[in-house]
Amino acid sequence: MIKDWNKRTTAVHGGTRRSQYGEVSEAIFLTQGFVYDSAEAAEARFIEAGEDEFIYARYGNPTVRMFEERIAALEGAEDAFAAASGMAAVSGALTAMLKAGDHVVSAKALFGSCLYVLEDVLSRFGVEVTFVDGTDLDQWQAAIRPDTRAVFFESVSNPTLEVIDIAAVSALAHAVGATVLVDNVFATPVFSRAIEQGADVVVYSATKHIDGQGRALGGIILGTREFIRKTVEPYMKHTGGAMSPFNAWIMLKGLETMSLRVNAQAVSALALTEALQGHDGLARVLYPGHPSHSQFDLCTRQMGKGGTVVSLDLKGGQPAAFRFLNALTIPKISNNLGDAKSIVTHPATTTHQRLSEKQRAELGITPGLIRLSIGIEDTDDLIADVHQALAAAD
Repeated sequence: MIKDWNKRTTAVHGGTRRSQYGEVSEAIFLTQGFVYDSAEAAEARFIEAGEDEFIYARYGNPTVRMFEERIAALEGAEDAFAAASGMAAVSGALTAMLKAGDHVVSAKALFGSCLYVLEDVLSRFGVEVTFVDGTDLDQWQAAIRPDTRAVFFESVSNPTLEVIDIAAVSALAHAVGATVLVDNVFATPVFSRAIEQGADVVVYSATKHIDGQGRALGGIILGTREFIRKTVEPYMKHTGGAMSPFNAWIMLKGLETMSLRVNAQAVSALALTEALQGHDGLARVLYPGHPSHSQFDLCTRQMGKGGTVVSLDLKGGQPAAFRFLNALTIPKISNNLGDAKSIVTHPATTTHQRLSEKQRAELGITPGLIRLSIGIEDTDDLIADVHQALAAAD
Protein backbone atom coordinates (compact mmCIF):
# COMPACT_ATOMS: atom_id res chain seq x y z
CA MET A 1 0.00 0.00 0.00
CA ILE A 2 2.84 2.39 0.82
CA LYS A 3 4.12 2.11 -2.76
CA ASP A 4 0.97 3.85 -3.98
CA TRP A 5 1.46 6.86 -1.72
CA ASN A 6 3.02 10.09 -2.88
CA LYS A 7 6.06 11.47 -1.06
CA ARG A 8 4.20 13.82 1.29
CA THR A 9 1.95 11.01 2.53
CA THR A 10 4.85 8.59 2.92
CA ALA A 11 6.81 11.19 4.89
CA VAL A 12 3.96 11.36 7.41
CA HIS A 13 2.85 7.73 7.67
CA GLY A 14 5.52 5.41 6.26
CA GLY A 15 6.95 2.73 8.58
CA THR A 16 4.70 3.61 11.53
CA ARG A 17 4.77 1.17 14.48
CA ARG A 18 2.26 1.54 17.31
CA SER A 19 2.43 0.02 20.76
CA GLN A 20 -0.53 -1.56 22.55
CA TYR A 21 -1.57 1.95 23.63
CA GLY A 22 -2.37 3.12 20.10
CA GLU A 23 -0.50 6.42 20.33
CA VAL A 24 -0.89 8.97 17.50
CA SER A 25 2.65 10.38 17.71
CA GLU A 26 5.36 7.77 17.38
CA ALA A 27 6.65 6.39 20.67
CA ILE A 28 10.23 7.00 21.81
CA PHE A 29 11.75 3.75 23.02
CA LEU A 30 14.49 5.15 25.28
CA THR A 31 16.12 1.87 26.18
CA GLN A 32 19.61 0.53 25.62
CA GLY A 33 18.54 -3.13 25.71
CA PHE A 34 15.63 -5.54 25.60
CA VAL A 35 14.30 -8.34 27.84
CA TYR A 36 13.86 -11.93 26.68
CA ASP A 37 11.20 -14.33 27.93
CA SER A 38 13.75 -17.11 28.41
CA ALA A 39 17.37 -18.08 27.88
CA GLU A 40 16.24 -20.01 24.82
CA ALA A 41 14.52 -16.91 23.42
CA ALA A 42 17.69 -14.87 23.92
CA GLU A 43 19.74 -17.51 22.12
CA ALA A 44 17.29 -17.62 19.22
CA ARG A 45 17.24 -13.84 18.83
CA PHE A 46 21.04 -13.63 18.76
CA ILE A 47 21.09 -16.29 16.05
CA GLU A 48 18.56 -14.36 13.96
CA ALA A 49 16.35 -11.51 15.13
CA GLY A 50 12.90 -11.25 13.57
CA GLU A 51 11.58 -8.20 11.75
CA ASP A 52 10.12 -6.71 14.94
CA GLU A 53 12.68 -8.07 17.42
CA PHE A 54 15.58 -6.10 18.89
CA ILE A 55 18.72 -6.92 20.84
CA TYR A 56 20.60 -3.75 21.74
CA ALA A 57 20.16 -0.08 20.81
CA ARG A 58 23.49 -0.05 18.96
CA TYR A 59 22.07 -2.80 16.72
CA GLY A 60 18.54 -1.45 16.33
CA ASN A 61 15.60 0.11 18.14
CA PRO A 62 11.85 0.40 17.34
CA THR A 63 11.93 4.20 17.03
CA VAL A 64 15.08 4.15 14.93
CA ARG A 65 13.59 1.40 12.76
CA MET A 66 10.51 3.53 12.11
CA PHE A 67 12.72 6.32 10.82
CA GLU A 68 14.74 3.92 8.67
CA GLU A 69 11.65 2.39 7.09
CA ARG A 70 9.98 5.76 6.49
CA ILE A 71 12.97 7.40 4.81
CA ALA A 72 13.63 4.24 2.74
CA ALA A 73 10.04 4.30 1.47
CA LEU A 74 10.36 8.01 0.72
CA GLU A 75 13.63 7.57 -1.18
CA GLY A 76 12.54 4.44 -3.06
CA ALA A 77 15.27 2.33 -1.43
CA GLU A 78 14.90 -1.22 -0.16
CA ASP A 79 16.39 -0.45 3.25
CA ALA A 80 18.26 2.10 5.35
CA PHE A 81 20.56 2.37 8.37
CA ALA A 82 20.34 5.44 10.62
CA ALA A 83 23.66 6.87 11.80
CA ALA A 84 24.71 9.25 14.56
CA SER A 85 25.52 12.08 12.13
CA GLY A 86 25.83 12.83 8.45
CA MET A 87 29.56 12.20 8.54
CA ALA A 88 29.02 8.90 10.39
CA ALA A 89 26.81 7.95 7.44
CA VAL A 90 29.38 9.03 4.82
CA SER A 91 32.36 7.39 6.51
CA GLY A 92 30.31 4.32 7.45
CA ALA A 93 29.03 3.74 3.92
CA LEU A 94 32.53 4.02 2.46
CA THR A 95 34.59 2.15 5.03
CA ALA A 96 32.04 -0.65 5.43
CA MET A 97 32.53 -1.69 1.81
CA LEU A 98 36.19 -0.85 1.12
CA LYS A 99 39.43 -2.70 1.85
CA ALA A 100 43.16 -2.23 1.17
CA GLY A 101 43.88 -2.22 -2.55
CA ASP A 102 40.46 -0.95 -3.60
CA HIS A 103 40.18 2.00 -5.99
CA VAL A 104 37.67 4.84 -5.61
CA VAL A 105 36.93 7.68 -8.01
CA SER A 106 35.49 10.81 -6.40
CA ALA A 107 34.46 14.27 -7.43
CA LYS A 108 36.88 16.79 -5.94
CA ALA A 109 34.20 19.36 -5.08
CA LEU A 110 33.21 18.04 -1.64
CA PHE A 111 32.43 19.19 1.88
CA GLY A 112 35.67 19.47 3.88
CA SER A 113 34.95 16.52 6.17
CA CYS A 114 34.16 14.28 3.19
CA LEU A 115 37.50 15.24 1.64
CA TYR A 116 39.21 14.36 4.93
CA VAL A 117 37.71 10.87 4.93
CA LEU A 118 38.71 10.26 1.31
CA GLU A 119 42.13 11.89 1.37
CA ASP A 120 43.38 11.10 4.86
CA VAL A 121 41.40 8.24 6.40
CA LEU A 122 40.94 5.83 3.50
CA SER A 123 44.52 6.31 2.30
CA ARG A 124 45.84 5.11 5.69
CA PHE A 125 44.17 1.78 5.06
CA GLY A 126 45.49 1.32 1.53
CA VAL A 127 42.51 2.58 -0.46
CA GLU A 128 43.50 4.50 -3.60
CA VAL A 129 41.36 7.55 -4.42
CA THR A 130 41.38 9.43 -7.74
CA PHE A 131 39.75 12.88 -7.79
CA VAL A 132 38.05 14.34 -10.87
CA ASP A 133 36.05 17.37 -11.92
CA GLY A 134 32.61 15.94 -11.23
CA THR A 135 30.94 17.91 -14.02
CA ASP A 136 33.32 16.52 -16.68
CA LEU A 137 32.15 13.10 -17.90
CA ASP A 138 35.38 12.62 -19.87
CA GLN A 139 37.35 12.82 -16.61
CA TRP A 140 35.06 10.24 -14.98
CA GLN A 141 35.48 7.91 -17.94
CA ALA A 142 39.27 8.29 -17.92
CA ALA A 143 39.56 7.73 -14.16
CA ILE A 144 37.19 4.76 -13.76
CA ARG A 145 39.20 1.55 -14.20
CA PRO A 146 38.20 -2.10 -14.53
CA ASP A 147 39.17 -2.56 -10.87
CA THR A 148 37.35 0.54 -9.56
CA ARG A 149 35.31 -0.49 -6.54
CA ALA A 150 33.22 2.64 -6.00
CA VAL A 151 32.53 6.19 -7.14
CA PHE A 152 31.50 8.95 -4.76
CA PHE A 153 30.14 12.45 -5.28
CA GLU A 154 27.78 15.11 -3.99
CA SER A 155 24.87 15.37 -6.44
CA VAL A 156 25.00 19.14 -5.88
CA SER A 157 28.38 20.29 -4.60
CA ASN A 158 28.98 22.26 -1.43
CA PRO A 159 29.25 25.29 -1.65
CA THR A 160 29.61 26.09 -5.37
CA LEU A 161 26.40 24.26 -6.35
CA GLU A 162 27.77 22.26 -9.28
CA VAL A 163 25.33 19.58 -10.42
CA ILE A 164 26.66 16.12 -11.24
CA ASP A 165 24.80 13.98 -13.76
CA ILE A 166 23.80 10.97 -11.64
CA ALA A 167 22.54 8.87 -14.53
CA ALA A 168 25.60 9.43 -16.73
CA VAL A 169 28.18 8.82 -14.00
CA SER A 170 26.24 5.77 -12.77
CA ALA A 171 26.29 4.28 -16.28
CA LEU A 172 30.08 4.66 -16.47
CA ALA A 173 30.55 3.13 -13.02
CA HIS A 174 28.16 0.24 -13.56
CA ALA A 175 29.97 -0.66 -16.79
CA VAL A 176 32.88 -1.90 -14.63
CA GLY A 177 30.75 -3.14 -11.73
CA ALA A 178 31.52 -0.21 -9.41
CA THR A 179 29.12 0.90 -6.69
CA VAL A 180 27.73 4.44 -6.96
CA LEU A 181 27.53 6.35 -3.65
CA VAL A 182 25.83 9.75 -3.70
CA ASP A 183 25.82 12.37 -0.95
CA ASN A 184 22.44 13.89 -1.72
CA VAL A 185 22.06 16.55 0.97
CA PHE A 186 21.58 19.57 -1.30
CA ALA A 187 19.07 17.72 -3.49
CA THR A 188 17.01 16.86 -0.36
CA PRO A 189 14.78 13.77 -0.10
CA VAL A 190 11.95 15.96 -1.43
CA PHE A 191 13.53 16.53 -4.84
CA SER A 192 15.69 13.39 -4.98
CA ARG A 193 15.30 10.66 -7.57
CA ALA A 194 18.88 9.44 -7.18
CA ILE A 195 18.15 5.71 -6.92
CA GLU A 196 15.79 5.87 -9.88
CA GLN A 197 18.59 7.62 -11.79
CA GLY A 198 21.20 4.96 -11.05
CA ALA A 199 22.67 5.53 -7.58
CA ASP A 200 23.26 2.35 -5.56
CA VAL A 201 23.76 4.05 -2.19
CA VAL A 202 22.38 7.42 -1.09
CA VAL A 203 23.62 9.23 2.00
CA TYR A 204 22.05 12.18 3.83
CA SER A 205 22.93 14.31 6.78
CA ALA A 206 19.53 14.12 8.47
CA THR A 207 20.65 17.14 10.51
CA LYS A 208 19.84 19.25 7.47
CA HIS A 209 16.41 19.27 5.79
CA ILE A 210 15.09 16.13 7.50
CA ASP A 211 15.24 17.59 11.00
CA GLY A 212 15.55 21.02 9.44
CA GLN A 213 14.98 22.84 12.71
CA GLY A 214 18.42 22.90 14.30
CA ARG A 215 17.71 20.35 17.02
CA ALA A 216 19.73 17.18 16.51
CA LEU A 217 22.48 15.39 14.59
CA GLY A 218 21.73 12.41 12.41
CA GLY A 219 22.58 10.61 9.19
CA ILE A 220 21.09 7.93 6.99
CA ILE A 221 22.52 5.38 4.55
CA LEU A 222 20.08 4.02 1.95
CA GLY A 223 20.52 1.14 -0.48
CA THR A 224 19.59 -2.44 -1.22
CA ARG A 225 18.58 -4.66 1.68
CA GLU A 226 21.62 -6.84 1.09
CA PHE A 227 24.03 -3.89 1.18
CA ILE A 228 22.43 -2.33 4.26
CA ARG A 229 22.04 -5.51 6.33
CA LYS A 230 25.07 -7.51 5.14
CA THR A 231 27.66 -4.75 4.68
CA VAL A 232 26.63 -1.58 6.51
CA GLU A 233 24.85 -2.94 9.60
CA PRO A 234 27.69 -5.24 10.82
CA TYR A 235 30.21 -2.44 10.46
CA MET A 236 28.06 0.24 12.09
CA LYS A 237 26.83 -1.85 15.00
CA HIS A 238 30.34 -2.98 15.91
CA THR A 239 31.94 0.47 15.53
CA GLY A 240 29.16 2.35 17.34
CA GLY A 241 27.83 4.82 14.79
CA ALA A 242 24.12 4.19 15.35
CA MET A 243 21.51 6.92 15.80
CA SER A 244 19.96 7.47 19.22
CA PRO A 245 16.23 6.72 19.67
CA PHE A 246 15.51 10.30 20.74
CA ASN A 247 17.18 11.73 17.63
CA ALA A 248 15.29 9.23 15.48
CA TRP A 249 12.03 10.51 16.97
CA ILE A 250 13.05 14.09 16.14
CA MET A 251 13.79 13.01 12.55
CA LEU A 252 10.37 11.34 12.29
CA LYS A 253 8.73 14.58 13.38
CA GLY A 254 10.88 16.51 10.90
CA LEU A 255 9.84 14.28 8.02
CA GLU A 256 6.19 15.21 8.60
CA THR A 257 6.77 18.84 7.62
CA MET A 258 9.85 18.46 5.39
CA SER A 259 8.06 18.75 2.04
CA LEU A 260 6.22 21.91 3.09
CA ARG A 261 9.42 23.49 4.38
CA VAL A 262 11.68 22.52 1.49
CA ASN A 263 9.27 23.55 -1.24
CA ALA A 264 8.74 26.93 0.43
CA GLN A 265 12.51 27.37 0.79
CA ALA A 266 13.04 26.56 -2.89
CA VAL A 267 10.45 29.16 -3.91
CA SER A 268 12.25 31.83 -1.85
CA ALA A 269 15.67 30.74 -3.15
CA LEU A 270 14.53 31.19 -6.74
CA ALA A 271 12.91 34.57 -5.99
CA LEU A 272 16.08 35.82 -4.28
CA THR A 273 18.24 34.66 -7.19
CA GLU A 274 16.00 36.49 -9.65
CA ALA A 275 16.07 39.64 -7.51
CA LEU A 276 19.88 39.67 -7.46
CA GLN A 277 20.48 39.27 -11.19
CA GLY A 278 22.89 41.95 -12.41
CA HIS A 279 23.65 43.36 -8.96
CA ASP A 280 26.76 45.56 -9.14
CA GLY A 281 28.30 44.16 -5.97
CA LEU A 282 28.16 40.52 -7.04
CA ALA A 283 30.56 38.65 -9.30
CA ARG A 284 28.35 35.55 -9.32
CA VAL A 285 24.90 34.45 -8.16
CA LEU A 286 24.78 30.65 -8.10
CA TYR A 287 21.50 28.76 -7.95
CA PRO A 288 20.98 25.62 -10.07
CA GLY A 289 17.24 26.20 -10.33
CA HIS A 290 17.64 29.52 -12.18
CA PRO A 291 18.18 29.76 -15.97
CA SER A 292 21.36 31.77 -15.36
CA HIS A 293 23.05 28.63 -13.97
CA SER A 294 25.10 26.74 -16.55
CA GLN A 295 23.53 23.44 -15.47
CA PHE A 296 19.94 24.61 -15.22
CA ASP A 297 18.70 22.01 -17.71
CA LEU A 298 20.43 19.15 -15.86
CA CYS A 299 19.13 20.39 -12.51
CA THR A 300 15.58 20.61 -13.85
CA ARG A 301 15.81 17.11 -15.32
CA GLN A 302 17.42 15.59 -12.25
CA MET A 303 15.70 17.41 -9.36
CA GLY A 304 12.81 19.41 -10.75
CA LYS A 305 13.68 22.37 -8.49
CA GLY A 306 16.96 23.96 -7.49
CA GLY A 307 17.02 23.25 -3.78
CA THR A 308 17.31 25.55 -0.79
CA VAL A 309 20.81 27.07 -1.09
CA VAL A 310 22.01 30.14 -3.00
CA SER A 311 25.69 31.07 -3.21
CA LEU A 312 26.79 34.67 -3.70
CA ASP A 313 30.28 35.82 -4.71
CA LEU A 314 30.94 39.39 -3.58
CA LYS A 315 33.32 41.41 -5.74
CA GLY A 316 34.99 42.95 -2.70
CA GLY A 317 36.44 39.63 -1.50
CA GLN A 318 36.61 38.61 2.16
CA PRO A 319 36.32 42.15 3.62
CA ALA A 320 33.08 42.72 1.69
CA ALA A 321 31.85 39.22 2.56
CA PHE A 322 32.39 39.86 6.28
CA ARG A 323 30.64 43.23 6.09
CA PHE A 324 27.75 41.52 4.33
CA LEU A 325 27.48 38.78 6.96
CA ASN A 326 27.61 41.26 9.82
CA ALA A 327 24.95 43.50 8.27
CA LEU A 328 22.31 40.78 7.81
CA THR A 329 19.47 40.82 10.33
CA ILE A 330 17.45 37.72 9.37
CA PRO A 331 19.96 35.02 8.31
CA LYS A 332 22.13 33.84 11.18
CA ILE A 333 25.88 33.27 10.84
CA SER A 334 26.40 29.56 11.35
CA ASN A 335 27.75 26.53 9.51
CA ASN A 336 24.60 24.43 9.16
CA LEU A 337 22.17 24.44 6.23
CA GLY A 338 18.68 23.19 5.40
CA ASP A 339 17.24 24.82 8.52
CA ALA A 340 13.89 26.56 8.97
CA LYS A 341 15.96 29.64 9.82
CA SER A 342 18.04 31.22 7.07
CA ILE A 343 21.74 30.58 7.71
CA VAL A 344 24.72 32.29 6.11
CA THR A 345 28.25 30.87 5.93
CA HIS A 346 31.65 32.03 4.68
CA PRO A 347 33.08 28.70 3.45
CA ALA A 348 36.69 29.85 2.93
CA THR A 349 37.12 30.61 6.63
CA THR A 350 34.83 27.96 8.13
CA THR A 351 33.57 24.77 6.47
CA HIS A 352 36.38 24.64 3.89
CA GLN A 353 39.15 26.43 5.79
CA ARG A 354 41.30 23.27 6.08
CA LEU A 355 41.79 23.28 2.31
CA SER A 356 44.81 25.05 0.89
CA GLU A 357 44.36 28.33 -0.93
CA LYS A 358 45.14 26.51 -4.18
CA GLN A 359 42.51 23.83 -3.51
CA ARG A 360 39.88 26.43 -2.71
CA ALA A 361 40.71 28.33 -5.90
CA GLU A 362 40.40 25.13 -7.96
CA LEU A 363 36.98 24.50 -6.45
CA GLY A 364 35.77 28.07 -7.01
CA ILE A 365 35.65 28.86 -3.29
CA THR A 366 36.76 32.47 -3.53
CA PRO A 367 37.36 34.84 -0.57
CA GLY A 368 34.09 36.59 -1.46
CA LEU A 369 31.92 33.47 -1.68
CA ILE A 370 28.92 33.28 0.66
CA ARG A 371 26.67 30.22 1.10
CA LEU A 372 23.13 31.28 1.96
CA SER A 373 20.78 28.53 3.14
CA ILE A 374 17.27 29.86 2.70
CA GLY A 375 14.81 29.38 5.55
CA ILE A 376 11.03 29.66 5.73
CA GLU A 377 10.87 33.36 6.59
CA ASP A 378 8.84 35.72 4.40
CA THR A 379 10.41 35.91 0.94
CA ASP A 380 10.10 39.69 0.61
CA ASP A 381 11.72 40.21 4.03
CA LEU A 382 14.67 38.01 3.03
CA ILE A 383 15.18 39.81 -0.27
CA ALA A 384 15.07 43.23 1.41
CA ASP A 385 17.54 42.10 4.07
CA VAL A 386 20.02 40.76 1.51
CA HIS A 387 19.80 43.99 -0.49
CA GLN A 388 20.49 46.18 2.54
CA ALA A 389 23.41 43.93 3.58
CA LEU A 390 24.90 44.16 0.08
CA ALA A 391 24.63 47.95 0.28
CA ALA A 392 26.44 47.87 3.62
CA ALA A 393 29.17 45.64 2.13
CA ASP A 394 29.88 47.99 -0.77
